[in-house]
Amino acid sequence: MSMFGNGLDAAVHKAFTRPAPKSAPAQMRYLVRQLKGTKAVAQMLRISQRTVERYVKNQIKKPRPELAARLEREVKKRWQPQIRAQARQKAATTGGIVIDTRARIGYTAPIGTTDEGRLRHLTVALPPRYAARLFDAQQAGASDQQLQQIAAEAVKEVYFQDGGRRAGQLEEIRFTDIEHLEFDL
Repeated sequence: MSMFGNGLDAAVHKAFTRPAPKSAPAQMRYLVRQLKGTKAVAQMLRISQRTVERYVKNQIKKPRPELAARLEREVKKRWQPQIRAQARQKAATTGGIVIDTRARIGYTAPIGTTDEGRLRHLTVALPPRYAARLFDAQQAGASDQQLQQIAAEAVKEVYFQDGGRRAGQLEEIRFTDIEHLEFDL
């Protein structure tokens, strides 16, 4: 997945009310309950059905690193879907989203301005409409570049133009060389 997609998922995961299962057998049992059978879990994780059954019975406790990563990713993808939906809905309607980034940010502006991109560390509270756009684009399978463009538009309006009170001639924001990116609801 992408840097922006992972960042949005991490922000939503902070809203969880209970921790996801940690051990491999507990994660496997959770997936078996969710997918209603060991065969579906085995196909999803690309392992044998017998291996899934052995994890469920606690006969195997420590998976290979690549299987452990797939297992954790699939559990988190399905963990507390209603809480995840409520957090996204709240951010998209009332709360908005906070972006904390360290990146090279520049802009296109009229001649005579200092529009060279420079490394900036910004923490900006984005309005709910941008949170809604980011989450909708992520749900629609948008690429990292598309999510980055939405975030750049939001930073342009909120940080540079201050909601329309200044820098009205800015045309385009360049948001590149991202060193750090974190979202919070």
